[in-house]
Amino acid sequence: MKVLNLRCEHGHGFEGWFGSDDDYAAQSGRGLVECPLCASRLVTRLPSAPRLNLSASAAAPSDEPASPERQSVEAMWMRAMRHVLAQTEDVGERFADEARRIHYGETPERGIRGRASGDEAQALRDEGIEIMALPLPKALKGPLQ
Repeated sequence: MKVLNLRCEHGHGFEGWFGSDDDYAAQSGRGLVECPLCASRLVTRLPSAPRLNLSASAAAPSDEPASPERQSVEAMWMRAMRHVLAQTEDVGERFADEARRIHYGETPERGIRGRASGDEAQALRDEGIEIMALPLPKALKGPLQ
């Protein structure tokens, strides 16, 4: 298994796991390698040193959280998105209708997320309903591993 350091055209760094260098080249050539943050398929491989796990203690993750200074903006953003997903209900295409029902007291207040067209979003704002567009990274739309 090869763990490669990759970067998209927007500067987002991430790891990719491949069976071999040939697997990476084949998947990249077919446009299957994409950035988990912005879904860009213009991805380049960065130079990387081999990873050697010489002992169980060296491979064990630290219990101490990394300081904010060491965390990348992308990592903090992904954590924020995971928090949003955990604390809100996905109402899908019913977002505008459900937001109105909450705003007018027809259903209990709760955090919701979903999809609304530009016209629906503007109509909600015109009614005084506060909403925020929040692009969800493609990596969070499916099961995480």
